[in-house]
Amino acid sequence: MKLVFATNNAHKLGEVRAFLGNAIQILSLEEAGFTGELPETGRTLEDNSLQKTRYLYQHTGLDCFGDDTGLEVAALGGRPGVDSAHYAGTRNTADNLNKVLQELAPYPDRRARFRTVITLVLGGQAYQFEGTVQGQLLAVPQGHEGFGYDPAFRPEAESRTFGQMTLAEKNCFSHRSRAIEKMAMFLGSKGPDHPA
Repeated sequence: MKLVFATNNAHKLGEVRAFLGNAIQILSLEEAGFTGELPETGRTLEDNSLQKTRYLYQHTGLDCFGDDTGLEVAALGGRPGVDSAHYAGTRNTADNLNKVLQELAPYPDRRARFRTVITLVLGGQAYQFEGTVQGQLLAVPQGHEGFGYDPAFRPEAESRTFGQMTLAEKNCFSHRSRAIEKMAMFLGSKGPDHPA
């Protein structure tokens, strides 16, 4: 089975391919011949995930999936959330992380969660799957693995941040891997979270 992943993010592509192994062939946008921009104008993770995946399907006719992921910080009212990738006004991940840590500095509550929503489009029908991982943000980032907010995010019951874990270790329980696992189970005929 072949699926196109609606992302230009090489890190995400690598995570998903590593998690699924040879079970499903994952094509990049380039491999699928898609060179356009994917729309992401929704104000929820669900809307963005659905919007770009449907757009990709309409323009390629190929079965595909796309995700939107956000870091939701309790003390910041759920921010940056859907704006996680450009929270500081750019897509510079260091700037985004620094802005969140600066805003969080006055608060003792460091609780946060990563949440991923994946939309799968098969033959024009859309399904959505969600994965979350709870944890907390450290005041000082640790580690250089992963990307984005990973060096500051320490999952529950773990002594290391995502930034200190290998890709294989992170894939054991990350938000994205949990959502991908649900999608893989559905593709094995165990049923989706809910139709979109």
